[in-house]
Amino acid sequence: MEHEEHAGGTGAGAYAVAAVGVGVAVAAYGTGRLLRHQAALARRAIGKPLGEEAPPGDRHWRRSYGDPVDLVVLGDSIAAGLGADKPKQTLGGRLARAVAKRLGRSVRLRTVAVVGSESSDLAAQVASLPATYRPHVAVVVVGGNDVTHRVPVADSARHLADAVDALRARGAEVVVGTCPDLGALRPVPQPLRALGSRASRQLAEAQRTVALEHGARVVSLAHVVGPFFITNPDEMFSLDRFHPSAHGYQRTAKAMLPSVLAALGAVEDVPFGHHAPVVGGSG
Repeated sequence: MEHEEHAGGTGAGAYAVAAVGVGVAVAAYGTGRLLRHQAALARRAIGKPLGEEAPPGDRHWRRSYGDPVDLVVLGDSIAAGLGADKPKQTLGGRLARAVAKRLGRSVRLRTVAVVGSESSDLAAQVASLPATYRPHVAVVVVGGNDVTHRVPVADSARHLADAVDALRARGAEVVVGTCPDLGALRPVPQPLRALGSRASRQLAEAQRTVALEHGARVVSLAHVVGPFFITNPDEMFSLDRFHPSAHGYQRTAKAMLPSVLAALGAVEDVPFGHHAPVVGGSG
């Protein structure tokens, strides 16, 4: 569900450049002229209709409820909410409102996710938080750009583990949404799409393993929300056909909510696709 390039580059989110990055990757592996041609077509078709800035969702949601929960969101364009029309429709905004409703507590949302980020950028996002900031729960969604830029899976997993450790050192419970399945990107032709799907699923599995080992909760986005994007793309994707729409973010937040509530101690049982951390973790 991403369309972006690295924050230091020129992209606008992992989804829009997914075809480009994977196309470059497979061309480098010698799969031939067909894939290079498909990547060129995808570059021209995708464009950047959403720009590079997500709606700013940071605010004290449901302030009148009191007893605030501090929620921080880190990662890439999905975490930032690119494709949403309003702040309340971003992933963070959706989660904040849902947590407030379920717990009867206000939620102070802070978003340090940046469109275009890879897993290696998580360290800077954590470092950008005030030294005294102690969130109750941190939500991390990242990975699409790692796939499109051919970052070694082991490197991506290591950066994620470091971020989980750093957040837990601040006292936060951590919820990781694993890399979405890039095979949901129907505008990307085959066999390019199948290669992107395989690479994103491999990264998601590595993320799941390392996040659990380091004490985070994990939501396998390809399992809990991916099918909605595959079966109902017109509703789930935004204008660029790569980022989630407002409804897509609603579904994604709803899918992640059980693990966020579990991290806050509000529920014990979580559904399929949600994973509890290894007891004690490594942090």
